[in-house]
Amino acid sequence: MRYHLISLFPESTNSYLNESILARAQDNKLISFHYYNPRDFAKPTKIQEDKAKPYIQVDDKAYGGGPGMVIKALPVALAIEKALNFAKKKKDFTKELIVFLSPSGEQFTNNTATKMAQKFSDIIFVCGRYEGIDARTKKMFKMKDYSVGPFVTTGGELPAMIMIDSISRQIEGVLGKFNSREEDRVSSKDVYTRPEIVEFKGKKYRVPQILLSGNHKKIEGWRGERKGGSDLDRVVNT
Repeated sequence: MRYHLISLFPESTNSYLNESILARAQDNKLISFHYYNPRDFAKPTKIQEDKAKPYIQVDDKAYGGGPGMVIKALPVALAIEKALNFAKKKKDFTKELIVFLSPSGEQFTNNTATKMAQKFSDIIFVCGRYEGIDARTKKMFKMKDYSVGPFVTTGGELPAMIMIDSISRQIEGVLGKFNSREEDRVSSKDVYTRPEIVEFKGKKYRVPQILLSGNHKKIEGWRGERKGGSDLDRVVNT
């Protein structure tokens, strides 16, 4: 899977995408990240062309008024075009998906992640900032609006990372054991490890006795009861 991020702040994703399981998946050539900054596709403003470091404007006031700035359509469109051209030149290219991250988009779920991992070789994430991106970009390319939840974030980078993490888990080899995915097994929301008794401020906290019984059938039943009604359970069965 190749992930392409269209972002004004690509460095904001480095601390998460290049650590732990996702870093190992990159080392094993299972996933890769490619960045495209719309600033690289915008021309310097005429007023400041003579300066050593010209100002690159990628946003402007919204038509119709209102607070905040809107990212221009053309720099984003050119960045998407470059990502598409790069993807389609790869021998293993099959199909691409362009994701427009929006609070009003379709709710992203684990089922969505599984389908994406199975269907696409390349996913392009268009990460907005400020008041958003000029909507005409959606007329230039076939896109799908997605939301990771009923809330608004400062930019599209964080939702993109959430989706990337979830999608990557569905790719065989990314996790140490493919069957270790919580969504595909009976998994309690509460887990325990050694030692059996933890003492804190004079009080002892014990592991539930059933987990020490060795009766795997009863343990699985206990886990199923503890899992019931969790957010993950509802999302997986959507």
